[in-house]
Amino acid sequence: FFKLSVITTVSDVYFLPISGLLGSNMKTRVDKNICPWWDGKCLFEVLDGIEVPMRDPNGPIRLPIIDKFKDMGTVLMGKVESGTISEGANLLTMPNKIQVKVIALFCDEDRVRRAGPGENLRVRVSGIEEEDVLTGFVLCGIEKPISAVSEFVAHLQILELLDNAIFCAGYKAVLHIHAVVEECEIIELMQQIDLKTKKPMKRKPLFVKQGALVVCRVQVNNLICVEKFSDFPQLGRFTLRTEGKTVAVGKVTDLPKSV
Repeated sequence: FFKLSVITTVSDVYFLPISGLLGSNMKTRVDKNICPWWDGKCLFEVLDGIEVPMRDPNGPIRLPIIDKFKDMGTVLMGKVESGTISEGANLLTMPNKIQVKVIALFCDEDRVRRAGPGENLRVRVSGIEEEDVLTGFVLCGIEKPISAVSEFVAHLQILELLDNAIFCAGYKAVLHIHAVVEECEIIELMQQIDLKTKKPMKRKPLFVKQGALVVCRVQVNNLICVEKFSDFPQLGRFTLRTEGKTVAVGKVTDLPKSV
């Protein structure tokens, strides 16, 4: 599974023995008398050594909305993926393009004046009603709004197809990308990538099998907010699921130029 993933590499995966019941090899390294064959790190050491994804506090504001409710106005919930949100700022909800004003910011239970990348926030805004916001909408800056598209080009790794399923143009699945859950359709298989050379094959594929790596065009019924994986990894990676199984993982590589 890890070798097939287009995002995770084997070098990013750690294997270590732990016991949650006894606490072995979690906070401190396991005793040699208990596990003589292990000479590696404990869980906390591995967690402390993981590189935190870079998020730009001065970049364009991006906050995917995961929930909303009414409380002295409309409150939007989500995590800041890029930029810094300040109290009193004028922002935009996408893809419905409604301008809002930030009335208050809450991080956990504390009210704050501003918040940067990585912070989970409740943002109280004016200028929009709760029913006008859906999960998967994105709060962003007016100057550099996020792209709202109904199709995009992606690199897709086929993981596990259901019995008798053929992955070709017309294949339908459920797209999961940041907070968006939307039905989608593969409308074109553009190229198949050779797994050994990582270069495109000359022949355009009509269909592909399990384990294949393809470049394809994905279409959804409604406008959704996405970014190229190269620009915003958190908003550009996705999974395709069918009947409760993840059939493919992918990353957005290109967006329509008209956006």
